[in-house]
Amino acid sequence: MSKINTALCSFGMSGWVFHAPFVTSNPGFNFYGVWERTKNLAREKYPGVKTFRTLEEMLADKKIELVIVNTPSVTHYDYAKQVIQAGKHLIVEKPFTATVEQAEDLIALAKKKKIKLSVYHNRRYDSDYRTVKKILDEKWLGNIVDAEIHYDRYVPALSYKTHKETPTPAVGCLYDLGSHLVDQALQLFGMPLALFADITINRPGSKVDDYFDLKLFYPGHRVTLKSSYYVREALPGYQLHGTLGSFIKHKTDVQETDLQANRKPGGDGWGIEPESQKGLLHTEKDGKVIKEFIPSLKGNYGDYYDGVYTAIRNNTAVPVTGEEGMNVIKIIEAAIKSNKEKKVIEL
Repeated sequence: MSKINTALCSFGMSGWVFHAPFVTSNPGFNFYGVWERTKNLAREKYPGVKTFRTLEEMLADKKIELVIVNTPSVTHYDYAKQVIQAGKHLIVEKPFTATVEQAEDLIALAKKKKIKLSVYHNRRYDSDYRTVKKILDEKWLGNIVDAEIHYDRYVPALSYKTHKETPTPAVGCLYDLGSHLVDQALQLFGMPLALFADITINRPGSKVDDYFDLKLFYPGHRVTLKSSYYVREALPGYQLHGTLGSFIKHKTDVQETDLQANRKPGGDGWGIEPESQKGLLHTEKDGKVIKEFIPSLKGNYGDYYDGVYTAIRNNTAVPVTGEEGMNVIKIIEAAIKSNKEKKVIEL
């Protein structure tokens, strides 16, 4: 197996939790380098990694094939463009860009340079989402009438990360947590016909949105996407109701918790939720009413990296395309417009 020399654009939480563990555990990748302006955090944890003090220095290294742009979201467009111009394949953290125009520019440039571009929407690989998708794919609920997806937290204090609290492009709850919910909704139901959004600020002193409620309109059903930083007792993350029945499931994927505890990904127990977190299926099949708890499927962010390796080495499609990342931004831009104008926006 020919390893892909991979470099990270930062080694904050995104780097050491969501990327480095999978790059180092996957035999197809080599954690080659990281851009750290002054610190040596990556080298302390991974002694063999090469530290670069500037992005230009890192991009000039001809041994690097893949660069992960995991810096603050406001920088994604500029850094991703430099990576593509340097001839490197790239993964861009969510949110892909601040605007659709920026996304279109990066997609076009990557195609021109024959570069593989993927957006890191890792929540497609959560156990809870995979379970919901299976229920829908197998038509257990009949035709969907109403669906609601939440990503709530209780974090009333402002973040110590100033870039997350500074009102710059691509910052705020809608771009941060909303990117996950929008991507999941688009994967499950496709692009809506229209939407209405309520976006606001609840935390004292906050200058960026920390609450949103999006209503997506489809021909035969509605989908609600909702997030708040003031939810101490969370509702189920997924509530789906169809012509045959309902499926209720809490958001309980265990991977992030394990990664933050420095547990290495992989192995038989990786990505498996506790028995207590089964989703409730209440429906009917062949005239028989069924009400039972359904075991969750196994989650694994490593599957995303398997897909990236195959895409680069076998010239296949990446697991999350630039176009899919751009569609998320289309919804977010429309939501911002809807909130500003207080009306339904057709897509």
